[in-house]
Amino acid sequence: MGKIIFNEDKNFQSHSYECTSDCADLHSHFSSCNSIQVESGNWMVYERTHFMGYQYFLRQGEYAHYQQWMGFNDCVRSCRMIPQHQGSYKMTIYERSDFGGQMMEFTDDCPSFYDRFHYNDTHSCNVQDGYWIFYEHPNYRGRQYLLRPGKYRRYSDWGAMSSRVGSIRRITF
Repeated sequence: MGKIIFNEDKNFQSHSYECTSDCADLHSHFSSCNSIQVESGNWMVYERTHFMGYQYFLRQGEYAHYQQWMGFNDCVRSCRMIPQHQGSYKMTIYERSDFGGQMMEFTDDCPSFYDRFHYNDTHSCNVQDGYWIFYEHPNYRGRQYLLRPGKYRRYSDWGAMSSRVGSIRRITF
């Protein structure tokens, strides 16, 4: 069971709202979010309702200002708890949409996709085991995208605006 607390002001001040499960629309609970406390679990928070827009991965801890979770602004409109995964991790990525072109299998993190494979584009993906995050830039920086077990026929299926992947990380506890 996870628990996350959203605060309207910096440093955990003002109105707060607690959440213990996925919430597709937080807008009615607070108008802005400037600090977050993750009491338990791993969470992905989203800039827009229904798990859309910029995504931010948060582990247990305190985030006194939105810049500490790499946020661009104080807008958080939905959140998703990431279940604990025990076991192996396995993901296959593809050079083209609909699982076409060259493919590569991953079972571990990759800090620099380009250094390892000499290209950055990933157009489709099949996550067989575990929960993963794609990062737009190497060394786990830039926009983040949560990939849960399932098939993603094109990069827009995981919320990306482009096929660029700079690094890949497993979500471990």
